[in-house]
Parts: sequence; C-alpha cells; structure tokens
Amino acid sequence: MGSLYKRRYKTSDGEMRELPTWWLKYHQNGRAIRESTGTTKETVAKRMLRLREGDVERGIPVSPRLDRLTFDEAAQDVIHDYEANGKKSLRVLRQRVNHLRPFFGGERRMSGLRVSDIRAYIVDRQRSVIVTGVGDHQRERHPANGQINRELTTLKRMFSLAVQSEKLARKPHIPLLAEAPARSGFFEREQLDAVCQHLPSPIAAVVRFAHLTGWRVDSEVLTLRWANVDWTGESVRLEAGTTKSGEPRVFPFTNELRQLLREQWVEHEELRRRGTICPSVFHRDGKPIKSFIKVWRTACRAAGCPGRIPHDLRRTAVRNLERAGVPRSTAMAMVGHKTESIYHRYAIVDETSRREAAEKLNLFGRGAVRSTGETSADLPEPSRASVRLATSNSVHN
Repeated sequence: MGSLYKRRYKTSDGEMRELPTWWLKYHQNGRAIRESTGTTKETVAKRMLRLREGDVERGIPVSPRLDRLTFDEAAQDVIHDYEANGKKSLRVLRQRVNHLRPFFGGERRMSGLRVSDIRAYIVDRQRSVIVTGVGDHQRERHPANGQINRELTTLKRMFSLAVQSEKLARKPHIPLLAEAPARSGFFEREQLDAVCQHLPSPIAAVVRFAHLTGWRVDSEVLTLRWANVDWTGESVRLEAGTTKSGEPRVFPFTNELRQLLREQWVEHEELRRRGTICPSVFHRDGKPIKSFIKVWRTACRAAGCPGRIPHDLRRTAVRNLERAGVPRSTAMAMVGHKTESIYHRYAIVDETSRREAAEKLNLFGRGAVRSTGETSADLPEPSRASVRLATSNSVHN
C-alpha cells in the first residue's frame, strides 16, 4: 500500500519545516519508489497515488519520470519527428497542433487527458466557425469531420511517440468521426478540353500534364524542371526525396505527353533566345507558377464543370490507367501511390465505367445465346397461360 508525505527540512535556527509539495511512496517488485507529485493539492496527489498503485497491480513498469510530459513537449516531439524524416507536410502539422493547443493547454500533462476530454474537443471544434474568402466573398463554415480527424490523428501520433520514448506508460483511446465518402470527381475528355479553352495557355499546359500523369499539381507538376525530363530515355523522372512518398518515380512518354513537352521546350528555347533562362517546365513568361486556383475556378464554371478541383485530374489519370488495363503495380508506381488502399480510393467506378460493364454483359449474353444455336428473334414469346402459371408459382413459393 502506498502513502503520501511531505518532505521536511531544518532551518538555520534548527526549526523543522515541511515543503508544500506532496510526495508519493509505493512499492514495485519489492523496491520502494518515491516520486514528487509536483502539486500542493492533496486530492490531486491521492489521485496520482491511485494511478501508480493501479499500474503496479497490472504489472505496468513504473518510473518517477513517466507521465510528466506536457502537451507542448509532446507537440515539439512530433514536430521534430517530421523534421527528422523530411516530411513535406510539416506546415500542415503545425496548423493542426495550433488547433489542438488552445483546448488541451500548453502546460497540461498528457497523462491527464481522458477520452471524455477528446470528445469535448470534438464538440468544441464542430461548433467553431472558419471564415474563408476576402471582403464581400467571405463565407463561414464549420470544420469537416475529415479535418477534425486529421487533428485527432496528430494527437494520436503525439501519444505514440511519447510511449515509444518512454515518456508515457500508455495512451488513451482516441475516437474518430465518420467521414463523408471520398470525392469522386472525374474529367471526361470533352470536359477537360472545355476547361482548357478557358485557361491561359501556361495553365492549360499544367492541367494537361496533370491529366496525363496523375501527378500532384502543387508539389510535383508546378515544381517540375527540365532536368527531370529524359529525352533520350523518353520519360519524366522525379528523384527520391522529392515526392510525397519519398520514392523515385518514372513516367514514360505517351504520344500526347511527348507533344506537350515539345511545345513547352519550344517556349523554353524562345525565352533563352531573348536572354531568359528558365529551368521550370511550366512557367508564366519565365517566372514559376505558384498558384492558379482563381483562373481554374473561373474556367470550370465557364466550361459547365463548377466545383471541380485540380486533384480530380489525379483521380482521372488513375481511372484511365485502370481502363487501359495497365497492371496495378505498374500504375501505382507511375502515379505515386504507395499502398493499394489509397489507390483503390482513386480508382473509383464512375457512370461511364458502369455503362462499359453493361455493354460487356450484353456482348457476353449475345455470345451465350449464339452458343445454343438460337438468337433472340428465335425465342418464342411467353403465352398468357405460362405467365399466369409462373405468377401463381411465385406467389405460393
């Protein structure tokens, strides 16, 4: 059985006094363990003692240094983990931590967080309002379940790293919300052509390249340089460490891709003759393209495709590879999907694919009928008596 006590010390005049902080004393494997609670409140100290005794009873290793980790320290650990591994989503991670910090408190101990606290955070975030746009175009919305889940996943990662580094003994269950189905936007060829007609030519080239390769627009297409284009090997290459997955990637030329890159090279040479050296494949008058979301939205509305996003081009490329019968492992390597679960999310069956499947069934059905030596014209119409008999049998059955 454990106990609480306060340390005492002797003053210079020989008087004995108590320190205000409570200490714990408990035993594990026959060894006495003394630990400062860091609090002057007896109720809090008693609660910590019960937790320690519960850990001892369950056989969980206990160390006085455990469970003192604060939220700020755990957040810094996960940031260091992203920095050490060179993850490009570091900026997004910092944004998620900034959403978590006001609720969970910078100096609050991670060991004190319970499932009820996490559910309270979920409700608080669902009620919060996000303002987007500028001036008269401002709009208010609530965070989507997917956005809240990404923040909770960051919190879960903080707990996992703390347990790995033995700063915490265990981590709580972190419930996640049900998310809306994954987006399923696609571009048919005529839709893509219509959008490109309403885009400036430099942006239209970016869009066509993304439609052909399925590469990520912001991090892989807009940053593409001529050093990545292998004219001899007829392929476009991304080096290891420059992609989201960290893996190198090669996309061989198709006829359309070759023609697109040749047109971009002609512009590159024209700029060079005018004295401008531009290493980027896609540019505006020799300057890198950073964003084109405004002209994109305008072009989509003008083409009758409002609400589409550039990431729909990636989904379309995956679907085209599936339709072309490219082996899945090859398609994943070309597009840059590391796991089949992610690839399945992109290879979504659309209405056109369903109609193609129905046509294949029609062809199969006609073949099956021919194999019996009959055609649909040779099959007799059912008599009224046979219809009544079939109906009667179905009712009795």
